[in-house]
Parts: sequence; structure tokens; C-alpha cells
Amino acid sequence: TMNVEHEVSLLVEEIRRLGTRNADGQVSVKFGVLFADEKCANLFEALVGTLKAAKRRKIITYQGELLLQGVHDDVDIMLLQD
Repeated sequence: TMNVEHEVSLLVEEIRRLGTRNADGQVSVKFGVLFADEKCANLFEALVGTLKAAKRRKIITYQGELLLQGVHDDVDIMLLQD
């Protein structure tokens, strides 16, 4: 298994690639966009686990605890560090 730090840093890169910058200059991406992306699907064994790890480290934030495909496709995942 890849180490978590490495996965989290890859996640940040993917959020930057797929996301958009809001008025405050923060980058965010919808969970559904991240989940449906082919490159992300190949990169991350467990995307949701990586998201939780990044959230615990205060690198990203999103509403709720667990994100589920379909149900939470419109949830914004916000990058806290740039």
C-alpha cells in the first residue's frame, strides 16, 4: 500500500486539476467529479479513505463524515491549503 501522506498529496494535485477556484481563491471540486474521474479511479484504492485522512489532517474539508457515490455527488470538497 502507498503511504497515506503520498496519497493525500496526490489527492491535492487531483483536486487542483479538477476543481475550480471560488471568489475567496479557494479550490473546490464536487465529490461526484472526483469520483467519476478515470485518473482518480486508477490512482486511489480507496478514495473515500484518502479523503477522510486528508480531512483529519485539515488539508481539505467537506460536509458530513462519509461520502457516498450518488448520494453525495454534489458535496464540495474544499482545499484548505494551497
